[in-house]
Amino acid sequence: MKKSKPIRRQLAKQRRLTEKEEIEMLKQWIEFGKPDPGLNPLSLPPLPDDSPVGKLDEHTFSRYAGCQLFNQLPLSRNTKDGLRNSKFEKMTDVQRASLPHSLCGRDILGAAQTGSGKTLAFLIPVLEKLYKERWGPEFGVGCIILSPTRELATQLFGVLNSVGKYHGLSAGLLIGGRKGVDTEKERVHELNILVCTPGRLLQHMDETTNFECSQLQILVLDEADRILDAGFKKEVNAIISQLPRTRQTLLFSATQTKSVQDLARLSLKDPEYLSVHEEATTATPENLVQTATVVPLHQKLDLLWSFIKSHLKSRVLVFLTSRKQVKFVFEAFKKLRPGIPLKCLHGKMNQEKRLGTYSQFCDEHAVLFSTDVSSRGLDFDKAVDWVVQVDCPPDVATYIHRVGRTARYNSGGKAVLFLEPSEIKMLDKLREAKIPIVERKVNKEKLQPIAVQLADKLARFPEMRQLAQRAFITYLKSISKEKDKEIFDVMKLAIDEFSASLGLPLTPKIRFFNGKSMAKSSSKVGPTIDLEESAAENLLETSGMVGSESSEDESDSDLLGKETSAEAMPQKPDIEALVPVTRVLKKKKLKINVNRPTGKRVVFDEEGNDLPPLAAIADRAGGNTSKIDEVKVLERYKKEREKLKEADKEDKLHGRQRLKEIKMKKKAKLKRGMPDEDEEDSDGEAVAPRLNKKTKLYSDSESEDKDTVAKRNKLSLEAQEALALKLLGSMHD
Repeated sequence: MKKSKPIRRQLAKQRRLTEKEEIEMLKQWIEFGKPDPGLNPLSLPPLPDDSPVGKLDEHTFSRYAGCQLFNQLPLSRNTKDGLRNSKFEKMTDVQRASLPHSLCGRDILGAAQTGSGKTLAFLIPVLEKLYKERWGPEFGVGCIILSPTRELATQLFGVLNSVGKYHGLSAGLLIGGRKGVDTEKERVHELNILVCTPGRLLQHMDETTNFECSQLQILVLDEADRILDAGFKKEVNAIISQLPRTRQTLLFSATQTKSVQDLARLSLKDPEYLSVHEEATTATPENLVQTATVVPLHQKLDLLWSFIKSHLKSRVLVFLTSRKQVKFVFEAFKKLRPGIPLKCLHGKMNQEKRLGTYSQFCDEHAVLFSTDVSSRGLDFDKAVDWVVQVDCPPDVATYIHRVGRTARYNSGGKAVLFLEPSEIKMLDKLREAKIPIVERKVNKEKLQPIAVQLADKLARFPEMRQLAQRAFITYLKSISKEKDKEIFDVMKLAIDEFSASLGLPLTPKIRFFNGKSMAKSSSKVGPTIDLEESAAENLLETSGMVGSESSEDESDSDLLGKETSAEAMPQKPDIEALVPVTRVLKKKKLKINVNRPTGKRVVFDEEGNDLPPLAAIADRAGGNTSKIDEVKVLERYKKEREKLKEADKEDKLHGRQRLKEIKMKKKAKLKRGMPDEDEEDSDGEAVAPRLNKKTKLYSDSESEDKDTVAKRNKLSLEAQEALALKLLGSMHD
């Protein structure tokens, strides 16, 4: 039965009164149990799960600092219903430590391990802040949540919709790579909560006329260390300059810094620094098994291929340095068909494709090749079994973010890091940062080389060769730009072997080293064979390896081998065993020995006796094979040389005549004041004749006789003598 309007108005009034009473009670509860500044609630004794919650008597409320359940916090009924509906009951460490302070309105600097629940640690204070202020659409933007990547922003928006579904607040997702900017501009001023990337937010601040944030209540920076680094420095400074100073600010990340400059430009006021796992024995989750293996650069793809073949029923996330490497490895492995779905993810993909790839990887066993766009905050719906870092991360923080995609919350996970021998010092830095990583040797018997197959694919598909060249160049360029030269030294890399491992027939030119020499292989290589002719042969010889199925039950130690010490360094392998026969390495310029004797090739007959030069030709001509008349041969050579000399004279004469004709044509055109046909400007149009210079006149020796020319020259000489005598006379006067 439909209620009448008066009844609906009365119910709405009752709800408003109830909401007002609830807000007043929450404010009193928060003020009563406010923790002291600088206190870490994790140090307090945990509150029992069955203890009384809320208002105990007229002036007393239950303690919430140190509680373990969400329903023990001073939260609104709408937020608690959203948490219960999303199946969030017990708090994680970062939530227990930060929520008592953030609910009081304090600024937070939160650092916690990846997968520890930082998202709810800032979404709950956002909902409660706006609820207690009774925020509505007419008030505009009350909260901005900045995220470094589109995927993370999309994920945050989904959690916000789930937890805040019972609130009457409006929220919007503003990220790049999507259509409908004009639609966003029409509605962005009505949204209460904005989840956005810095670039898209700044675009609306600059272009949307009715968009302003003067009433902003709370600012959140997720993955704050990434947002505050040099990559987003200009955008963040421009955004902060347009925000009010009187606001609450929450910063969360897996690795946090206390940079005074960053805190000053964000206008933080006495922030609470909460490093949840600062005193933990490890900087990464305890249920994460971490392995490192030292492998030469040119064997990394072989090891990656072998690893994928032995984990066909796993969800594997593979990190590479650049998007061009991601594109090449993805396309190359896709053509080799490992027997498991392959995906790729990088920053240049359009938004729809990126989100589609992300969701597909969450739904099935697959291998995802990605840049660091996937290393920040992404929470895959299903557990990632393995994180494989093919390229060494630039620093410890990047390593922590990468491996944080697995072993999230209380689930288990594994990670493996491939290190080039010159990067071995990264292990020391990881161990200094309390990262329990174990080094293992590669079992060479289980390693499956794929350089020959890659060479075949590059020969068959020209576009693959371009991808390989770009991957080669971008990797070396990224290594040369790394700041930590103690670990990253591009001059120590064997680039010829690396280029060969990608299947390239020649090492591409490297133009950004300014003439510096690089590590080259001095080993000899096999004979050069045409790629097209040998492609099918090479494929047949090794097709059994590419098409073979590896057992999923094979233990990881079979491939990675036994644990080894950090000092164990692999020896330099023989390039002949690694480089396919199709490989042509760069060498020095060919030096020809001019003093080397020529025409001395020895030919043997059927009985093993040596024959003089040209004996085989004389035999075919029916002559005597035992002896050749050398005098006749020399005479023939002499005649041929004479013919060549005559031909050379004719060519030179013809060339002189041709030049003469060209000069005559130019002279004739200059005489007429016309421009030269060959003289053009940069746009391809003829240049107009120069008018400020007198055109020189040339006489044609064929059109005038010698007497006329001599007469003209003589007159001019007499005129000059007369002028000279006149000048001398004037001087005497």
